[in-house]
Order: sequence, then structure tokens, then C-alpha cells
Amino acid sequence: MSRGINGFQVERLSQALAARRLSQTELARMVGVSPTTISKWRSGAQSPEADALDRLALVINVTPEWFTRQKPDEMALPLFRSNASAHVASRQMLEARLEWAQDIVLSLSEFVDFPAVKLPEFKFDDPEKIGNADIEHAANACREMWGLGRGAIPDLALAVESAGIILVREETGVAQIEGVSTWSASSVLDRPFILLSADKGNAFRSRFDLAHELGHLVLHKHIPRATERERHKLMEQQAHRFAGAFLLPAESISTEIRIPVTLDSLLLLKQRWGVSVAAIVMRLHALNIIDDEEKQILFKRRSARWGVKAEPGDDGRPTEKPRLLQRTISLLVSSGVMSLDAIPRHLGLSSGDIESLTGLPSNYFAGPGDVIDLATLRTAHTTSKLENKPSHGSVIPFARRSKSD
Repeated sequence: MSRGINGFQVERLSQALAARRLSQTELARMVGVSPTTISKWRSGAQSPEADALDRLALVINVTPEWFTRQKPDEMALPLFRSNASAHVASRQMLEARLEWAQDIVLSLSEFVDFPAVKLPEFKFDDPEKIGNADIEHAANACREMWGLGRGAIPDLALAVESAGIILVREETGVAQIEGVSTWSASSVLDRPFILLSADKGNAFRSRFDLAHELGHLVLHKHIPRATERERHKLMEQQAHRFAGAFLLPAESISTEIRIPVTLDSLLLLKQRWGVSVAAIVMRLHALNIIDDEEKQILFKRRSARWGVKAEPGDDGRPTEKPRLLQRTISLLVSSGVMSLDAIPRHLGLSSGDIESLTGLPSNYFAGPGDVIDLATLRTAHTTSKLENKPSHGSVIPFARRSKSD
């Protein structure tokens, strides 16, 4: 670099542009420099001077020091529900948000041990070699590993986080992409991440989206992100099949179905299993309980009675929310390991971004908030402060909630 501050990380600038969905020209105007200067910063030919860095940090809403932090290893290319080229900027934004979530988890892992990753391991390397029987087996294997039995899952988000998966749920402004999943490439973490869109607020659809992303993590871990339309479509169909099999185990749902199948009977199953009528119809078709003609009849009746998108009872179930990251931060605050104002400085991100990515309530860092103690830090660390970081993490037991909770 020809001049400017030492240690400026060009990858951070590209990441910030994606996360904020800003073009170089827009950023240049907001910072008060030329687009050519931004281009030089991104290429590494030049780095910003101190005053320009302060303005840049103010625009991006991070600390100036954040731009000097080395970016962790790239995450595996995420799998998106939409593969349309028109959504390139949206996908880049979501990838950047996931990378910020990874930064948060890496920083918090200095103080805590997150739940161990528990996912069945399969070596599928080609989606065309994955059959329906493989998908059913994978879904059942995941249930067995998590001790979920064959009944309805009370809280899928809690089950997923208890298995060591980092779950983020935030409003993205991207209606076309319901979710995205990937694996951290960091040797320190080596764990999966899922980001769900909170824009629609339908608990039934959100549960299915989460199960769908879980399917990608289990089935497609060793398969690169598809760029070909048909290959991408096949992987989406497989994740859908996994979601149906995971949420509605074959032997269980088969015993509860009464023939002939009616929309009214499916509405009862919807509330019991936490799965939409549309998804139940697709599951019954996948299990050959209903044929093509019966499926089409049910969908036509559903559309005629309720419309295409909404169903009765959609507001009858609260949306499941992530807990792991917000409770980890609450634990650090309540235990005196870190103060409220120290956390944003330690992470380098704005309070709003941290609250959004971790599921903390808005303005949590503005003052004392409600603290929920889920676990106890190890005795050796209860008096540790940020200025004297512990050399080893502490354990946060993340117990599964009972059905009576």
C-alpha cells in the first residue's frame, strides 16, 4: 500500500459493501472520496488515512479498528433457495451477514464452549446419487441422534441449536430467499450456520424452512453449490423431501391419516405437527398415501377456500426464535465476564447488528436489560473481565426443553 494506516484489510471493505448492499460509487459519496479511491482501497493499492477511516467506519457503522482485523477463513459457499442471477446482490449480502455471525461466534468462543455439533455424517458427493430412500434414512438418523423419537417436534429451533448449529433469524428485506445454510471453514469452529428470513413471520413456514436448510447440511455437505439450473433444482427437491421426512416421520403420519383425506382433517394435523396443510399434502404424496390426482384436487380446494399463500391458523403458533447466541451474551454479562458496553467494542460491530444477528432485543446494549441465566460459568472464570480474558472457554449447557415447558 502506498500510504494510509497500517494493517487495513481489503477483504473487510468488500465484506462491508456486500453487507450494506452498497456500490463503490454510493460508498464514495457517503465517505466523501472519489470512486477511484474506494477502488484503490479494495485492491490494496492504497489504504485510507486516519480521518478517512473514521468516516468509512461511521458510514458502515463499525469501529475503525474492525477494518484492521484479519478476516477469518472463507465459509463454504452457502446453499440458497433461489439461484436467479437477479438475486446476486442479495445473496452476497446474506453471505456477508453469515460471515459477521461467524465473527461473533469466534469471538464468543474465547469465553465459552458451544454445544458440540451432532449431525449424522454422509459422504454424498453427487445429488444424482441420492435416492428417496437415502433421504428418508438421513432424516430418521438425525431424529435418532437428537433423541426426538417419532412424534411432533415441540421446538425445532431449540433442537437445532442444541445440536451445535448456529441459527440466525433476522429480517433481510429479501422476500425471494427464505433461508441459507453453510459450514464454517474455520478450523476453530468447523460448525454449520443457518440464516432464516424473519420477514414473513409465519411460524409454520419458518419451521419448514429450517428443516429444509437442515436437509442441505446433512445431505449436501460434501457437494459444491450448484450453478446449473437442473442440479440446483434437484438439490432443492431433496432438501424439501428431507424436511417433510424429518418433520413428519412416515410411520407416525401414516397412522394418523384418515381416508379420504380432507382439508379439515389436515388442519387438525397442522396444529399438532407444526407443519402447513400444503406441506402435509406434499408429504402424503411422497409416501404414496395419495396419488397425483388426489394431490391436485386437495391443492385446488385449498386455493379455492383460502387462497394460495395463507391458511387458517397461521397465526396460532408463535414463531420459534434462536436462543443460543443471545443467551451466551446474557451469560457473559450476568457473570461479569464482559460489560454491556464492552461487547460491541470487542466485536467491532454496531449494537444494532449484534442484536439482530444474535436475537437480542432492540436497544439491549443501551442499558440494563433482562438477563436470563441458563447456565453457570466455570468457577475459574466467574470473576474474569474483558481486560483479562480467560485462556480457555467455559461450558454453556444447552438443554432441550421438555414438552411441558
